[in-house]
Amino acid sequence: MRNGAYLKCSAVHVASGTEVSAVGPVTERNGLERIALAKLKRALASGSD
Repeated sequence: MRNGAYLKCSAVHVASGTEVSAVGPVTERNGLERIALAKLKRALASGSD
């Protein structure tokens, strides 16, 4: 979701319903995707939602 100069990237693990998001500048779209995926992996590893 884009809001001006910022972009929100969300990642969802369908089986567990765990969702995380990252917000940053529109110019760093690929970086935001990597951050969101890393946050999701960390959330799944720790067992939190």
